Amino acid sequence: MNAKRSSLTSVPAVWWSLYRFILVFHIGIGLTAGFSAFALQAATGAVDHDSASIPDTHHLTSQRSVTLDSKPVVLSRYERRDGRNTFLEGEHFSTVIASDGTLKGFANISLELAGKPLPSRERSEQIATEFLRRAAPDLLVNMKVASVAPHSEPVRITHAGRSETVQVTGIKFKARNLADGSWFWVIVGSDEKPMLFERDLQWATLLARRKSEQWLHDRWIKAQLAQQNDKTDRWNLPWTH
Repeated sequence: MNAKRSSLTSVPAVWWSLYRFILVFHIGIGLTAGFSAFALQAATGAVDHDSASIPDTHHLTSQRSVTLDSKPVVLSRYERRDGRNTFLEGEHFSTVIASDGTLKGFANISLELAGKPLPSRERSEQIATEFLRRAAPDLLVNMKVASVAPHSEPVRITHAGRSETVQVTGIKFKARNLADGSWFWVIVGSDEKPMLFERDLQWATLLARRKSEQWLHDRWIKAQLAQQNDKTDRWNLPWTH
């Protein structure tokens, strides 16, 4: 009788444990979906003009765990709600965030920024430095500026049934972190806001190009997807910087 009673009383405990598991599981899914937006907001703080905020015109379309220099990060992609150029190499707002919440980078590739006058180099450096002061102040401590110059990012668009590639140009503020030798940069767009930011990038000096993966760049992702079946070496992939 005691054994039977013990068995019966254990049933609610089992269901309660199962309920708690399911509850935690669903909460975990919600937290994962909101992690990118929350971490981006926390990392950038009160950046002037909301320069690193996810546009209201976009919504989350994909989110996955990837590696950046052998460390886990979360890659999140937001595309336009109206469906305009919502494909790989099209318009997007993407973020890369480390497991500790550090904003590793973001890209705002928008047709709205194409073909417009750019801010001066001096103004771009001022905007980039202010962004770093708020979003990544640790990078300013041992910063050595390498260059401030125009830089273009391609975006593929469709118009009247035809596809074409246009260039979204900004002013790239490129610098090195003398503390560990890594590189970082901020690209300021025609609207005088950062349109792209990347940090802690490793460089292959002999090859004169970056070693770090390019999760914010669709051209690199597309080539990787196309070649992953034959396990092509990563050095054969296109590099944009």
